[in-house]
Amino acid sequence: MSEPKRLFFALELPADIQQQIILWRAQHFLADAGRPIAAANLHLTLAFLGAISTEKQRALESLAGRIRQPGFTLTLDDAGQWLRSRVVWLGSRQPPRGLLQLADMLRAQASRSGCYQSPQPFHPHITLLRDASHAVPLPPPGFHWSFPVTAFSLYESHFSQGRTRYSELKRWTLQT
Repeated sequence: MSEPKRLFFALELPADIQQQIILWRAQHFLADAGRPIAAANLHLTLAFLGAISTEKQRALESLAGRIRQPGFTLTLDDAGQWLRSRVVWLGSRQPPRGLLQLADMLRAQASRSGCYQSPQPFHPHITLLRDASHAVPLPPPGFHWSFPVTAFSLYESHFSQGRTRYSELKRWTLQT
């Protein structure tokens, strides 16, 4: 029997947006603000699944493959900090309905499949910094990135040698 994998459903950011956000973060946050997330690891989690067996992974992949939903445009124009979890994030002032529906479906499927789902309401965000041990001054309003979301993916989280890396296991296209 194989070891459980640490999995989550997420949206990938286009590479050019990742790079723009990294440059913006470097301009607006001091080096001691927290531990920056690598460009390749920037993503928007839709549903965290935790440690999942191969059998449960297959079942969740099958359920995800049944989702029929149109794509949508995601706008990133908000930033904030959660002091308790020590995270600085980037998000959307008005998340699109398609994003909220997709996350709700995936979280409900995961919950029915016995995967832990946080009781916290879904707050779509991209983690910019971890271990922000003090209140971080946030950038002034006016920043803005928009891009079409045409797919969502299942990712595995790997931790080795003090680094976290995410690898895409499967991708599903949203309807156009």
